[in-house]
Amino acid sequence: MQLAPIVPVAAVTVPARQPTENHDVSTATATLYVVATPIGNRDDITLRAIDVLRGVDRIAAEDTRHSRPLLDHLGIHKPLLALHEHNEDAATRQVLDLLRAGESIALISDAGTPLISDPGFPLVRACRAEGFAVAAVPGPSALVAALSVSGLPTDRFRFEGFLPRRQQARMAVLEALRRETATTVFYESSHRVLDTVTDMRDVFGADRVLVLARELTKLHETVLVLPLAGMCERIATDPDQQRGECVLLLSGNRTPDEQCLVGVDDLLTMLLEELSVKQAAALAARITGRKRNMLYQRALALSADAASKAD
Repeated sequence: MQLAPIVPVAAVTVPARQPTENHDVSTATATLYVVATPIGNRDDITLRAIDVLRGVDRIAAEDTRHSRPLLDHLGIHKPLLALHEHNEDAATRQVLDLLRAGESIALISDAGTPLISDPGFPLVRACRAEGFAVAAVPGPSALVAALSVSGLPTDRFRFEGFLPRRQQARMAVLEALRRETATTVFYESSHRVLDTVTDMRDVFGADRVLVLARELTKLHETVLVLPLAGMCERIATDPDQQRGECVLLLSGNRTPDEQCLVGVDDLLTMLLEELSVKQAAALAARITGRKRNMLYQRALALSADAASKAD
């Protein structure tokens, strides 16, 4: 997950540690280590992560410029290679060549646990396919941190990562989640958070509870718990809530009757067989209580899809 710059702490040298009975600071050859790094506060890095980063031959980082200050703080000066969404295939081939040569490699993201809405999946999959060892070095995760302080049920949860940027695609994803009973977690950037929460209100209703966890582990950490209508108002009127990286946690559907309703797409499809797009949207709004504009946009998409299939 791409986060704001890591919070600096006092410039101190982190000394090397000696092995203990239950702790071996050595790293294995031809092994990929998936290493979690802080999501905001440098003090959250684990002792094992430090040892692994010191012990590997090379570090694959999402953004080498972003990771260098943390590594410098830890006194780690290993060769870095970039592995991000724009060079992932080429970087994966490079890492595989290094592993074949017997090197040990650490994979880190800009913040948190690699692969969780971050690059790395093709690399891990390729390493598994070729028989290389892949070792987890767990630690900070914005997803887990937000769940732990949200006050929402955590026995079951669903992680959706980042929603689509375009509203029509975003609304389609949200509509598919309307009946989900588990807590659903999203990542969102500050400049889209108001639009996303507004769309959530239109799909899930004004009373569904949403948690906004912002700037976790940093100086201005904020966790807001409000119904969707109240959350929209708060974000719109408080510019601070549109800063930094955000985790959104949506409470699960707790309305049994809602689960018995005909799906919106099914309803609109039936209405469009007899009515115009405008008429179908208006009638669907009366039946479901949902926003007419949202239903109109959805009806347009369904009508266009039906027309393309007919051609």
